[in-house]
Amino acid sequence: MILPLVLGGFILMWVYKDFDFTKAEQVLFHEMNYWWMLISLVFGVFSHIFRGWRWKQTLEPLDAHPKSSNCVNAIFISYAANLVLPRVGEVSRCSILSKYDGVSFSKSLGTVVTERMIDSIMVLGITGTTLLLQLGIFKRFFAQTGTNLDSIGSIFTSPEFYIIIVCIVGVFILLYYLMRALSFFEKVKGIVLNVWEGIISLKHVKNIPLFILYTLLIWFSYFMQFYLTFFCFDFSSNLSLIAGLVLFAAGSVAVVVPTPNGAGPWHFAVISMMVLYGVNVTDAGIFALIVHGIQTFLVILLGIYGLAVLPFTNKKQSV
Repeated sequence: MILPLVLGGFILMWVYKDFDFTKAEQVLFHEMNYWWMLISLVFGVFSHIFRGWRWKQTLEPLDAHPKSSNCVNAIFISYAANLVLPRVGEVSRCSILSKYDGVSFSKSLGTVVTERMIDSIMVLGITGTTLLLQLGIFKRFFAQTGTNLDSIGSIFTSPEFYIIIVCIVGVFILLYYLMRALSFFEKVKGIVLNVWEGIISLKHVKNIPLFILYTLLIWFSYFMQFYLTFFCFDFSSNLSLIAGLVLFAAGSVAVVVPTPNGAGPWHFAVISMMVLYGVNVTDAGIFALIVHGIQTFLVILLGIYGLAVLPFTNKKQSV
């Protein structure tokens, strides 16, 4: 349980080891445009709402009909729970629907697995598109991190390369524990079949166009939440839409590493890519620190809201 915190903390310490935090404080309280940040956060809220609505769609083929508000609030809570322990949110949101709407925990867990598969496909699609559009930038990134295939000998002298290795190891450790958890569940009679039923529920979704629309809106909201933050700061306001897509793709891949809200790997990826677009490393560090901090604060607030509202919107069920 402590490994994600240690991993994220280690990478953050390395990224900000020589950082002047007083400058970040100056930008945060005196120079940042909060209106753009507020607009970006609206997109952040809607990304969760669309995800909750889409989740309800995948549950309907399982003869589960939870309240839309419960699905959305469960999403709010799950993302906040992931700050404590990555991926525990998936379990918590299934537990919430089981408690308030009587939805089978194992079946709903299967729909979450399907959802994560779709998210992975979206990340791969976005990353592939940005690679094609900005191949030169990615080549420079790999060269900067010591992974230039033309200079293999320099790999082991690059600190950034070892950060990437640590991130990859963290992902494999997460997969190891997930496999152990699955092997435990397999011992429980019927649980695997229920999970599988939830996984394949997508093929029985009634309104596929609506499902696709929700998926596109989720990722559009994610992108806009990130891209609009460029306009919060003078040093990033001139970055192009394509630059935003590249940084967004890099950050989306980085959050696969099991740390709270991607803390550490996300900062490393965004700072590294932003520098390649001409932003100095100090300003890039300020951007990553403030944007990630405020977005994380939003996740916490939404989680608290979900926890506070659920008992009141489900009074009959809790009686």
